[in-house]
Amino acid sequence: MAPTWTPDSWRAKPIQQVPDYPDAEALKDVEAQIATFPPLVFAGEARELKKNLAEVAAGRGFLLQGGDCAESFAEHGADNIRDFFRVFLQMAIVLTYAGAIPVVKVGRLAGQFAKPRSSPVEKRDGEELPSYRGDIINGMEFTPEARIPDPRRQLMAYRQAAATLNLIRAFAQGGYADLERVHQWNMGFVKDSPQGHRYQEMADRISDCLTFMRACGINSSNTSQLHTTNFYTSHEALLLGYEQGLTRLDSTSGDWYATSGHMIWIGDRTRQPDHAHVEYARGVKNPIGLKCGPSMEPDGLLKLLDVLDPKNEPGRMTLICRFGADKVEANLPKLIRAIEREGRVVVWSCDPMHGNTIGAAGGYKTRPFDRILREVEAFFAVHDSEGTHAGGIHVEMTGQNVTECTGGASAISEADLSDRYHTHCDPRLNADQSLELAFLIAERMRRKRASGPVPVAASA
Repeated sequence: MAPTWTPDSWRAKPIQQVPDYPDAEALKDVEAQIATFPPLVFAGEARELKKNLAEVAAGRGFLLQGGDCAESFAEHGADNIRDFFRVFLQMAIVLTYAGAIPVVKVGRLAGQFAKPRSSPVEKRDGEELPSYRGDIINGMEFTPEARIPDPRRQLMAYRQAAATLNLIRAFAQGGYADLERVHQWNMGFVKDSPQGHRYQEMADRISDCLTFMRACGINSSNTSQLHTTNFYTSHEALLLGYEQGLTRLDSTSGDWYATSGHMIWIGDRTRQPDHAHVEYARGVKNPIGLKCGPSMEPDGLLKLLDVLDPKNEPGRMTLICRFGADKVEANLPKLIRAIEREGRVVVWSCDPMHGNTIGAAGGYKTRPFDRILREVEAFFAVHDSEGTHAGGIHVEMTGQNVTECTGGASAISEADLSDRYHTHCDPRLNADQSLELAFLIAERMRRKRASGPVPVAASA
């Protein structure tokens, strides 16, 4: 029998990647305030996402999960949110059109404020300060004052998450996501790129389909699926005091839910089965993501699933694989075989970002696009050979014209990185690179669809 779970039972467990707040009473006061705030998302929405992810696990859907590496207070604005949502819709429509299966859309936003770090300290020019851990904890500026963990930042993060969700819901349900606008999603600098031209051609074909459907009496006025879209949020549940404050008992089901986001995930550095982050996640009924890096062994994965998903619920677990382009073939097959042997139901998703970060000239971190693509290709190839469903992609991306990842059709070089390197943490794909990746995945999906029958989606 598992020990009794409560929203604060994680506090009795060892914990990794937590800030050292100098004012414990101030932290306690902030966490008490957050516990009185309205939920950011609702239990019914999380259940709906779990149902959709169950379809992905069964091979009848695809998960597109992406967004900022770490959301920042300084860059929060309506234009940035709109531009992200626009390129995300473009990626989703490319994948839907090619795969002929529903795409479940999950953003890394409205909560992705905290970041695990490989070292608790950062050194520059002989000076050592605490590492930047995300805007919800401390400031990015390299000064002693900015790097002091400040609990009041949690209040700012909550308010920004609420504002972001408000705008995203308006976009998703208010007509911006209408398929009749498919041409209008082709934005600015992307429009004149090779990917923009490819997208324009595909949008023309979709418009032809919509014209035919209108002639048959089907349009966005009488068919909500053409006018709106479902969009969910996710983040790494790293700052557990904040998560606890937003953990609520659902009156409909009697279950506990994290209302900070629809899906939460456990990172590669905090997935110890007897530690605090796993303890917290096991008790909430949201869909849970689990990052699987090169150190993940089959027995360890199965042990974690026994803790996090003892009932083997379809849609509960998404395994987000982040090995590095040269380590997929050595690590992924053994995990797939263990899952298949034990009859576990999971979504397999590929994170081609975190295992492919390198240092570049000028002290910048970058991620070469060719390595990102190689990891995606290897991920799909392994699943093809194992007879399993490559169910999703998890990327750090932005709708802005940044120069943070090298390569792609736009041929960003190391010398270009300094032009528009704006990330607060790790390098992100820009809008053009994000769309290029979607097209490359779509081509693989199209080839696979052409070689075999299309899975039939279950009825709602």
